[in-house]
Amino acid sequence: MSMQPEEDFEEEELELYEHFKFIIDKGQTPIRIDKFLTDKIAFATRNKIQQAIDAGLIQVNGESIKGSYKVKPLDDIRVHMGKPPRDTEVVPEDIPLNIVFEDQHLLVVNKEAGMVVHPAHGNWTGTLVNALVFYFQNLPEMKGNEGRPGLVHRIDKDTSGLLVIAKSEEAMTHLASQFFHHTIERTYLALVWGEIEEEGGTITGNVGRSAKNRKIMDVFPDGSQGKHAVTHWKVLNRLRYVSLIQCNLETGRTHQIRAHMKYLGHPLFNDATYGGDKIRKGTQFSKYKTFVHNAFNLLPRQALHAKSLGFIHPVTKEKLYFEAPLPQDFQAVLDKWENYVNFE
Repeated sequence: MSMQPEEDFEEEELELYEHFKFIIDKGQTPIRIDKFLTDKIAFATRNKIQQAIDAGLIQVNGESIKGSYKVKPLDDIRVHMGKPPRDTEVVPEDIPLNIVFEDQHLLVVNKEAGMVVHPAHGNWTGTLVNALVFYFQNLPEMKGNEGRPGLVHRIDKDTSGLLVIAKSEEAMTHLASQFFHHTIERTYLALVWGEIEEEGGTITGNVGRSAKNRKIMDVFPDGSQGKHAVTHWKVLNRLRYVSLIQCNLETGRTHQIRAHMKYLGHPLFNDATYGGDKIRKGTQFSKYKTFVHNAFNLLPRQALHAKSLGFIHPVTKEKLYFEAPLPQDFQAVLDKWENYVNFE
């Protein structure tokens, strides 16, 4: 079982690399190119082939083609992709870890904002996984999770907070099952733009990649695209122009809270990806603008913190629960807002 919860889409400009080359036989009967390549390339689907055609990554005789193109004898077909993934071996790095709990089966860490969880394009070093493989050897990997040993879930690069790491195959299997069945308890704190009138509520809306920008996620309430996503939220503190809220995840989709709160009309404070890095509520006075920009400088990331994590221990079956206090940058901005609205 390969879990694909929250993750970052930190990307770099792709260099194209030729992965496949086909010179068609003289006796080839005409056949749609998407069907031909689906039969020839392991694990390829017609949908993925069509996407590659639309992106101009598949060429015939040196030219881009349409999905309806039919392969003919002696055609020269080239399939390009991003550069092949690096070797899945992760380089150990001596990076300090904030360990909240550890036994022989699992590890709970409090990740600081700015640290990428696992190596990927643009972030091959300095990640949590690099630190973990230095800390101890032989972390387990699940099929489809190569290069990400021990991980059963992820949080975004600029989100702080708690993560559980499996130290054995048994622990990984049981923890992954709890995530899959949504029995893990996860609580996040978020500072969002605007005062929300309701005390709390539930956002139900599929979350999937935006057609306009693949680095962000959109909400599809009609269920036409994306994956089922449910976020329960409640207001903890109203600060006139912003609100501190608590979010409990029923599902764990990529950027779920960030996308759901934008959809609700209350993007996260200083979330550049989802429009929260601009003044969304308040006056036009220069004093207020200066205050907000100073707050942005104090918290140069989205105001999101994975505060608590609860789950059943995979071996002892004991119920475990952990909390991580707000990091200094988040707390400083919260204090700043409270002082501003109280003494304005």
